[in-house]
Amino acid sequence: MRKGPAAHSLAGGEGVPNAAPVMSRIAVSQRPAVLLDREGTLQAAVGAVAEAVQGGAKLIVFPEAFVPGYPVWIWRLKPGADSALATKLHGLLLDNAVSLERGDLAPLCAAAREHAVSVVCGMHERDEHFSRSTLYNTVVVIGPDGEILNRHRKLMPTNPERMVWGLGDASGLQVVDTPCGRVGTLLCWESYMPLARYALYAQGVEIYVAPTYDAGEAWIGTMQHVAREGGCWVVGSGLAIKAADVPEAFPERSRLYPDPEEWINPGDSVVVAPWGEIEAGPLSRETGILYAEIDIARCGTARRSLDVAGHYARPDVFELRVNRRPRQPVAFD
Repeated sequence: MRKGPAAHSLAGGEGVPNAAPVMSRIAVSQRPAVLLDREGTLQAAVGAVAEAVQGGAKLIVFPEAFVPGYPVWIWRLKPGADSALATKLHGLLLDNAVSLERGDLAPLCAAAREHAVSVVCGMHERDEHFSRSTLYNTVVVIGPDGEILNRHRKLMPTNPERMVWGLGDASGLQVVDTPCGRVGTLLCWESYMPLARYALYAQGVEIYVAPTYDAGEAWIGTMQHVAREGGCWVVGSGLAIKAADVPEAFPERSRLYPDPEEWINPGDSVVVAPWGEIEAGPLSRETGILYAEIDIARCGTARRSLDVAGHYARPDVFELRVNRRPRQPVAFD
């Protein structure tokens, strides 16, 4: 896994980054995963990349926990009464989670390399270093050479998500260079964590990607607020899924999702320009690919009057320190 620099170095005239194209076409894939099927979901992702490339995209974004699907059941199971079912589903999730060390993302990395595009994808990541049983809500940025530029684990799972995922650390709280611009990611309600947002702003994020399970007017308003506050492009990558998308083999499917026409989540993927204007979307209660043309030069002009990590900051009054050391449960000398 290769990480990009936290900030450009201009000392002595050296280290000046290659300029990214001003205009880029991005694609947000709003299609459901093949729930609890890692290989099937990756195959679908590879197909979506090829389709987005045909549409001219250079950056393709997938939703939160896309591989092998967001655990939609956690919002319907009853504590205690559904314990056995929760255990069974978690076992299936463990078996289909992604191991980066094992190379499970190879098909998607190969697709990025084949088409020379960048990809942002959410997943359930299985830790292979310690207990080998903990899952993390992870998002990766894959470069056009097929290499993983950054891996970020969700800092704080939301409500019942804490029964699925462990707590991430800040080792992946990075902004990385891509041919489309400087990309940073926060997952779902991490966008409600002001200090996490600020950590990305301070690294000069130009394309703020927020894979999410959230939806609705309040969430879209949050994406607009982030675009105004950060002076950056914001990509809200939502999950659209109907009960009919839940596989027939899913345990107790008929009890949990009796109406096949029910929208479990409407998606609401959206692309917001710096200073808050909606550029594309929201794509609601439908599946497909949302495209948008982005101009990263607009980040600089948006920050002319408000640059919260630059001329509008007060480092003499406020100070933020980010601990990027990986959190490890044990150290072996």
